[in-house]
Amino acid sequence: MKLSSLLTAAVLASAAVAGTAQAEVLRWAAQNDILTLDPHSQNHATTNAILMHSYEGLTRYNAKFEVEPALATKWTMISPTQVRFELRKGVKFADGSPFTADDVIFSFGRIKQPQGTMGIYVAGIAEIKKIDDHTVDFMLSGPTPLLLRNIIDFRIMSKSWSEKNRTTNTQDYKAKEDNYASRNVNGTGSYKITGWTPDQRLTMVVNKDWWDKATNNVTEVLYTPIKSDPTRVAALLSGDVDMLTDLPTQDVARLRSDQKLKIVDGHEVRTIYIALDQFSPELKYSDVKGKNPFKDKRVREALSIAIDREAIKRNTMRGLSIPAGIMVAPGVNGNTPDIDVPAKVDAERAKKLLAEAGYPNGFEFQLNCPNNRYVNDEEICQNLVGMWARVGVKTKLVAESMATFIQKVQNFDTSAYLLGWGVATFDAQYTLQSLIRTRTTGADGNFNFNRISEPKLDALVDAMKTETDVAKRNAIIRDALVLTRDEVLNIPLHHQLRPWAMKKGVTTTHRADDRPEARFTSVNPGGS
Repeated sequence: MKLSSLLTAAVLASAAVAGTAQAEVLRWAAQNDILTLDPHSQNHATTNAILMHSYEGLTRYNAKFEVEPALATKWTMISPTQVRFELRKGVKFADGSPFTADDVIFSFGRIKQPQGTMGIYVAGIAEIKKIDDHTVDFMLSGPTPLLLRNIIDFRIMSKSWSEKNRTTNTQDYKAKEDNYASRNVNGTGSYKITGWTPDQRLTMVVNKDWWDKATNNVTEVLYTPIKSDPTRVAALLSGDVDMLTDLPTQDVARLRSDQKLKIVDGHEVRTIYIALDQFSPELKYSDVKGKNPFKDKRVREALSIAIDREAIKRNTMRGLSIPAGIMVAPGVNGNTPDIDVPAKVDAERAKKLLAEAGYPNGFEFQLNCPNNRYVNDEEICQNLVGMWARVGVKTKLVAESMATFIQKVQNFDTSAYLLGWGVATFDAQYTLQSLIRTRTTGADGNFNFNRISEPKLDALVDAMKTETDVAKRNAIIRDALVLTRDEVLNIPLHHQLRPWAMKKGVTTTHRADDRPEARFTSVNPGGS
């Protein structure tokens, strides 16, 4: 079926179910689909952006990214390591069951299961104790400055629903497992997810029994992942979709000039980077046998300074990137211009470093790259192949959909990969703890799939977790970011800029975390 026919059929079906005017349907498209409907399985921005419409945390962000009450109405510091949360009364899950303390405790146990990648959001919480049906105490392993921001993405599931449907365990996505929760949704949020056909569409309808008062007029959402850049833009220009949040860089100027459309500009707190396997004794998918060249800082630095980040910005990103020197973007606590200075391209020095490391003729390795997740992700990887070739390094590029790419990454089946990391908490600890700290069975290093292990860095991350003095904590964060940069533990490429395009009649709030929210969006047919 053609894209236009698919979209039309989905919108008509959606309108027929709800009996509402088409004006209240938001037809939203982007290049990337969600990975799962299980809220505790995959820390993936598109998945989180969709699921947050149905699954809620105890806290949430307002339009200015300030923390405000959600499923909790109040919190009180009993001590530096004990926080009491008063839960909202009268809240019901979509299946009609009441929300209570038991659901919070159940969800805490579930999100911590090691087969998921969401444990970072409950980092620092040792235990949750039930005081009564609508009161819980968070017992912390130490003072936790990021607690209220972390738990925004600690999404609460119904214990009774999960038990009834035999889905008390988090989906093991990397093992290609499905469970009831990976295909069905039962949350407390502003919208109910009513259907998902992978790589085709996802539908939502407004939750009329939501505990909060809606201020928008969007009663239905149709989300369509469209991988092809030309097809995605054509859908917007033809009127088949109302809002596009993945703009091909080559089309931004043309879309700005279209009188039927408007562009909402904003930065994104996401850094695109290269991760190198620094753990394996012998590098996979390489012609180097018996050792791993990425264990040598000189090799990592050579690869970094062989990259012309300004050329990528100019030619591939069409100006919509900020060349990166550190692993967090502007807008994240810890980023300052004086340390976010990208490595200067220097092909001759790169060759010299490779020769000093024992690779005067270079070597060969494999680069895994998604081709439907980040802005120009495959094109960026193609750029890297050419730039590294100039210094004698041969790179075999394997580009594929995010769904299969991320399974390989999580199974440690790569020698190097490109990934983007957005900062949900707007604080650098989230990046450093997830990506750089040595892996454990818990939240530490839970996305460190290139298995970096640097004791000095570990000590800094552990210190920032519990430091409550803002100046001291920011100094620790700075030291950790500089150490990560100087040891080339990862290779940051750039921070994404993220314009969104929409019909004139669509009003929305740009979100730096790349999570468009229907509750901040309205559709006015008269303005289209």
